[in-house]
Amino acid sequence: MWKEENLNLRDWLPANSALTFAQPWLLLLLLGIPVLAYLRGRSGPAAALTFSSTSALRSLGKKSAARTGRFLRSLFLLAFVLFTIGMARPQLGKSLTQVEASGIDIMLVLDVSQSMLTKDFSIGGEQATRVQAIQEVTRQFIEARPNDRIGIIAFAGHPYVISPMTLDHDWLLQNLERVRTGMTEDGTAIGSAIAAAANRLNDKHSKSRVIVLLTDGENNAGKIPPNTAAEAVKALKIRFYAIGAGINGIAPYPVFNPRTGKPYTDMFGNIMYQDQRVQFNEAGLKEVAKIADGQFFRATDTKSLEQIFHDIDKLEKTTVAVKKYQQYRDLFPACIMAGCALLVAQILLSQTIWKKLP
Repeated sequence: MWKEENLNLRDWLPANSALTFAQPWLLLLLLGIPVLAYLRGRSGPAAALTFSSTSALRSLGKKSAARTGRFLRSLFLLAFVLFTIGMARPQLGKSLTQVEASGIDIMLVLDVSQSMLTKDFSIGGEQATRVQAIQEVTRQFIEARPNDRIGIIAFAGHPYVISPMTLDHDWLLQNLERVRTGMTEDGTAIGSAIAAAANRLNDKHSKSRVIVLLTDGENNAGKIPPNTAAEAVKALKIRFYAIGAGINGIAPYPVFNPRTGKPYTDMFGNIMYQDQRVQFNEAGLKEVAKIADGQFFRATDTKSLEQIFHDIDKLEKTTVAVKKYQQYRDLFPACIMAGCALLVAQILLSQTIWKKLP
C-alpha cells in the first residue's frame, strides 16, 4: 500500500490532546468537599467563662488577620481536591492516526482542445463551457477520494502532464485550476494521451490502476492511434473509463479567426460565440473503450457528467488501513506532590505565625 511518508508528505493526521481519568469514579469524593468545609468551619464549643467585656483582654493579644482561619481551611480543602484528583489518575494523552492509502492509482485524462469551449453545460444555473464543467466535476471526484494517488494529463494536439500522481490533493486541486484551452497546439490526440497515462501507471506495485478519459471529439492528432493505445491499456491490465462529453445539436460555439486559429474576443477579452451545430463521434470512442476492455459513458449535461463520475467512484472501491496510536502522560505524581505541598504549608502556618490557642 502507498503511504504518504513515501512521498515526503503528511502521514499523520493532527494530534488530538485530551485529559482523561483512569479511575473517574473516584471524582465522586469531591462531592464531600462542601460537607468537609462545613465541619471545619462550624462554631466551636460553648465558652467556659463568660465576660461582660473583652476590651481588657483584647489589649493583651496581638491583632491577626480576620481571614486567617478561612485561608488555612482553603489550603486544606484544596489539598483534599488535589489528592482526590490524583487518586482518579488524570492522564494527558494524544491520539495519533496514521492513514495508509488504498493503493489505487488514477490518471485523469482531460481534453482541452478548442472545441471544449462550447457552452453546452451549466454550473449553478449559468451557462458554462465543457472545460469549466469538467474542472468542477473533477474537483468533486478528487475530494471524494482522499486516499488515492491521482494525476492529471491534459491534451489537445499532444498530451501535457498537469500533475503526476500524488496524495497531496490540495496541490493537485491547485494544478487542476490551471487546466484550460490553449495550453498546447490545437487538435485531439486521444491515442497519445491514453499512451501517456498508461506510461504513468506502469507500476506493478499498485493494487489497482485506472484511466479516466474525458473528451468531446475524435482523434485527429498525435503519433499513436487510439486503438493501439487501448490495446496497450488492456495488456497492462489498467481499468479504462471513457467519457464522451457534449451534445449533438445546436450550441453556443466560439467564433474562430481563420488566420490565427484562435477565438475572436470582444473589447473586454471575452470569447465571442454564435450558435452552431456540434457533433460527437460516439462510435469511435465506444470502440476504444471496447478494445481496452473498459466502459463508455455519455455526458450531455453537467448532471449526467456528475452521475458518471459518481458511478466510477462506486466502481473503484477504496479500502483504507488506519492505524491509531495513543500516548499519554500520567499526572498522578504532580497532583499528589502539589496536594502534599499545600498540606505541609497549611500545617506549618497553623503551628507558627498563625498558631491558635485550643
